[in-house]
Amino acid sequence: MSYSVSPIGFVRSCFKEKFAIPRQPQLAPAARGVLELVPPFDQGEAVQGLEQVSHVWLLFLFHQALEDKPRLKVRPPRLGGNQSVGVFSTRATHRPNGIGQSVVRLERVEQGKLWLSGIDLLDGTPVLDIKPYVPYADSVADAVNRIADSAPALIDVDWQPAALAQGQAHEQRLGEPLVALIEQCLAQDPRPAYQVPAPDRQYGARFWDVDVRWHYPQPGQIRVLEVVVAES
Repeated sequence: MSYSVSPIGFVRSCFKEKFAIPRQPQLAPAARGVLELVPPFDQGEAVQGLEQVSHVWLLFLFHQALEDKPRLKVRPPRLGGNQSVGVFSTRATHRPNGIGQSVVRLERVEQGKLWLSGIDLLDGTPVLDIKPYVPYADSVADAVNRIADSAPALIDVDWQPAALAQGQAHEQRLGEPLVALIEQCLAQDPRPAYQVPAPDRQYGARFWDVDVRWHYPQPGQIRVLEVVVAES
């Protein structure tokens, strides 16, 4: 038996590529986006009452990670990328039906649009449903997850003076907390967990419409080298 679903909207996100997106929501509060609803859900009736809600669950599709053959085991970054576990014990993007879920802060509600923060969603992500976060039911005081029992350790983010000036200038132009976004995302170390550190290797990712480049001058430290407008 099969079922078909259709998106109720699409996310316009600060994340333009998968690399450097936080592996869980809420880890980068400065990460913002807008959920643009499609007809008939872009009418005011569909979001009536959401102004009383601070957070929502989004059910969405990993639209750039859909696979024809389901995976029974995956290698989560949290375990170093080398240890396999059952797919249902992780939140890996390789899902049997490509469905993900994130709890995000609802900043503002407009007809046809929801303004969000703390997101971990790629630009263009199709959203299948929205559900309000219910604190007494969704927060379980004695819950246990021995694979991911605490937030990942953060590493220090340093800036070249010229790169910080570039970031601040683009922050003013965009009207978005770009410097905080870069620091919050890079502090989680977006490199593949199995990759051997190399001080001379540079990395890059796109946030909003700028390309950010950085390297690892020594273990446990990131230095941002450049923040420039991305080529079209």
